[in-house]
Amino acid sequence: MISAPHLYDTAKVNALCAELTPIDELSKLVASINEGMLIVARDHTVLYANQCFAEMTQLPIEQLNGASLLSFFSSEDEVRLSSVFDAADESGSKLQVILNRADGTPLSVLISMRGQIGNSGPSLTFGVIVTDMTETCNGMHKLPSFSQRLLEAQEVDRERVALALHGHITQLLCAILMHSEVIAIKLPANDLSAKRDMKKLRKMIGEAASAVERISRHLRPSALNHLGLGAMLQSDTNEFSNRTGIPLSLNCGPLTKRLPPAAELACYRILQEALKNVENHAQAKHVTIHLTESGAFVEISIEDDGIGFDPALPNLQSGIGIHSMHERATAVGAVVRVKSALGQGTSIHTRVPLGE
Repeated sequence: MISAPHLYDTAKVNALCAELTPIDELSKLVASINEGMLIVARDHTVLYANQCFAEMTQLPIEQLNGASLLSFFSSEDEVRLSSVFDAADESGSKLQVILNRADGTPLSVLISMRGQIGNSGPSLTFGVIVTDMTETCNGMHKLPSFSQRLLEAQEVDRERVALALHGHITQLLCAILMHSEVIAIKLPANDLSAKRDMKKLRKMIGEAASAVERISRHLRPSALNHLGLGAMLQSDTNEFSNRTGIPLSLNCGPLTKRLPPAAELACYRILQEALKNVENHAQAKHVTIHLTESGAFVEISIEDDGIGFDPALPNLQSGIGIHSMHERATAVGAVVRVKSALGQGTSIHTRVPLGE
């Protein structure tokens, strides 16, 4: 049960609200929209809240106007929200947090905020949209976007190609390897040069078979369903370090339960994309991955000490990869934050709701 929010001085709230000069018809539209909408002052005072947000909190609107927005969230999320408010401007910011409702039950929400200048000039207020993520997290009642359907189609194609590689190419390479063994046995004992060449050939065939098997496993991580995300991270990160020579530290904390299959796959694909960028572009000397459970979320962070990039500059390769990460995260109700700067490496943080 959350305590009643602290109320600010009524005269102060009325004075701040007077700057907003609401239009009656616009106010009616905002009040009826199916998302929580607020106008919040720089000191986090709620100047206006619509009926949808009141229903989310299970409190009457009268108790919302004049309250501190931070009072509806946990102490951990208070700190995160406060820092986002301090950094937010007209370009906007997004953050997924847990809203504590009046009956004590948590509600996963996405906070979208954008700074706006009041009529008086310098006083800065924020327009805030609060989106209920429950249906998104459960994957119900929402039609997937075109990009999400495209990702689903890609997974189907990945599985088809993986099965073809494993069922045909790998078997063919194994057959070639066996025939090469037979040929090696038939070679004259004194033909040392031919035997050396045949040994090199068998080694190349074995390496090709291993590469095909690795590609097939990455295309269709069937072991993910059986081993879970932590075990797959351990396997893939070991393979990454052995193949690239880049040291990688993996820290997996205990999880009370597994993520839903779709969420595990999304996290795995985000990890793959991040490691691919490290291998191809980052020039990193070390990579660190953390997998932890934090309240109602699982958090995965991937950090490298590479050359980084400027997010403000257009980059086709990194832009497509980052867009794919966001799409995969959105499809399972997760949020991805990417931070990078030239010469300062890159960090990718994914926050996934555990779900029911």
